[in-house]
Amino acid sequence: MWIAPERRSLSRWAVPGVVLGAGVVVGVVLAADGRSGTALVALVALAGYAGYLAYRRNEPALPLSDGFGSGTRARAHLRAAAMTGDVLTVAVVGGLTVQALRGADITAYAWLAALAGATYLLSAFVGGRGL
Repeated sequence: MWIAPERRSLSRWAVPGVVLGAGVVVGVVLAADGRSGTALVALVALAGYAGYLAYRRNEPALPLSDGFGSGTRARAHLRAAAMTGDVLTVAVVGGLTVQALRGADITAYAWLAALAGATYLLSAFVGGRGL
């Protein structure tokens, strides 16, 4: 049942909270190392990803639109597209974090993370769901 107490529990906030906590830890470690600009970029990227996870935590399924057709194929296509986006987002944010901690250049990862965030925000607004 969708109104069951376990579906509204604090555990639905655990993953976004852990990601945000990791962002704070990475930011503090980088700032302590004297790389405050990189610390800020890494913190913003991880906080944005935590926000994305928090926004989608109650989403039971993605809404179908005419662009995907109808039926089983449409649901499979939409699910595959969503999973592809999720995996690529994790790879970009993870790559940014690892490169930042290694002391390497993060410019390419920062631009990709910003592009992913902007694309998701734009599609959420255009899709009619809003924030």
